[in-house]
This record gives sequence, structure tokens and C-alpha cells, in this order.
Amino acid sequence: MTIVTICVGSSCHIHGSEEIIERLDAAIKAHSLEDEIIPVGGFCFGKCNRHGVTIQVDDDVFTGITPEGFDAFFKEHILPRAEMEG
Repeated sequence: MTIVTICVGSSCHIHGSEEIIERLDAAIKAHSLEDEIIPVGGFCFGKCNRHGVTIQVDDDVFTGITPEGFDAFFKEHILPRAEMEG
């Protein structure tokens, strides 16, 4: 299982966490990875950024993820892990 935690704290909320959650859900369904990826909401990772949202994939934390850049982020950092475990 790949655990993807999206910060929903106030700063990340303002920078698009709600849209990123929607995009993550859609990507999971599009790739039929419902049994491989666990989406989770979390609060501040202490890595607030002026641009984008903080996302933790398993133990790795990524900052500055925007809704516009989410698809590329998914393909580079989430999809390979989920496929490797599946």
C-alpha cells in the first residue's frame, strides 16, 4: 500500500488542497489503484510553502505541489510506487 497524505491545514487549503484531493481521487480511479493507494488528509507537516500544497507519499514529503502540476507529480512520485506494490 502507498499512503498519500495531503495537508489540509489552512495554508495548504488556501493553495488548492481541495482540488488536489479531487485530482488524486480521479487518478486513483483512472488507474484502478483503489486497492493500492490510501488517500489521507493531514494537518501541517511544518513545511508550509508560499506556493502549492505539501504532500507526503509514504515517508517522503514534497512541498509546493499545485493543482496544475499534480498530474506530473502523480506520474513521477505516486504511480511508480503503487504499481511496484501492486
